[in-house]
Amino acid sequence: MNTLDKFIKLGTAGEGTYGIVYKAKNKVTGKSVALKRIKLEKFSKDDQTEGVPSTAIREISILKGLRHSAIIELQDVMYTSDKLYLVFEYLDLDLKRYLDGTMKPMHKELIRSYLKQLCEGLAYLHTHRILHRDIKPQNLLVDKEGHIKIADFGLSRCFSVPTKSYTHEVVTMWYRAPELLLGSKLYTNGVDIWSLGCVMAEMLIKRALFPGDSEIDQIFKIFKILGTPNEEMWPGVATLPQYEVSFPQWKPSDLKLHVSFNDAEEEEFMKMMLVYDPFVRKSAKQLLTVPYLRKAKLTTPNMRPFPDVSEEY
Repeated sequence: MNTLDKFIKLGTAGEGTYGIVYKAKNKVTGKSVALKRIKLEKFSKDDQTEGVPSTAIREISILKGLRHSAIIELQDVMYTSDKLYLVFEYLDLDLKRYLDGTMKPMHKELIRSYLKQLCEGLAYLHTHRILHRDIKPQNLLVDKEGHIKIADFGLSRCFSVPTKSYTHEVVTMWYRAPELLLGSKLYTNGVDIWSLGCVMAEMLIKRALFPGDSEIDQIFKIFKILGTPNEEMWPGVATLPQYEVSFPQWKPSDLKLHVSFNDAEEEEFMKMMLVYDPFVRKSAKQLLTVPYLRKAKLTTPNMRPFPDVSEEY
């Protein structure tokens, strides 16, 4: 059994769905790793998960079988008497902290590069019948070389075809697809694509496109920009549990009034993801064939926002 003795904690890197993440260094290899610590004493001893939260079990079981350049690598799992440690490859910071730390707009080629990598990662996940269900800037990790990786699989799950009934209480609200907000329990990989569209908007305007403070406020913020959906633009929307015929009727507005696009290709790409009807929304595999992404190349981000976590913990 591996122990923590071979790691030196260097500092706190952040917090995940269910635990603190530390930056650490492997004494043998000298390489940096991220240690996600999960306390076990919060869970009853007679629980069927034996004190390990279901989110941790889910993340471990999913990540153990995944190998992709755009998905965080789970390198090891270690136990102590009251804690569980997940050992991940280390990346410098998450996309949210990167956006908050840069004064200038993101370069359009960096956005394009990030989106291609994320679409490749999502296509890989969806091909393996895995929904991430929590795509947001805080769960996307970036490094100085221009790589971006999908992390935090605590809310992920495998899906089947035809789709089963799942809880709609997933995805951080600002990035939650309209079918989830309207109570659909039958959904598939389109929920991740909608979230990616919201992330793209945030890369362009440095803030959330739909920053709702409640579910109904979230719904209305989407409607005010994209228009109130009807049966013509989204067949079956009126049958969703949370849909109300009394919803205010907003007309779609021009996305350029809300997002500063670099060019028409960029705008069209976002529109492919922010589509109401999940059956019309492009899949990650389809998005990879769009000319906008075919031009993508690895682009190095501005180095200044990358902090060096060097203090001894």
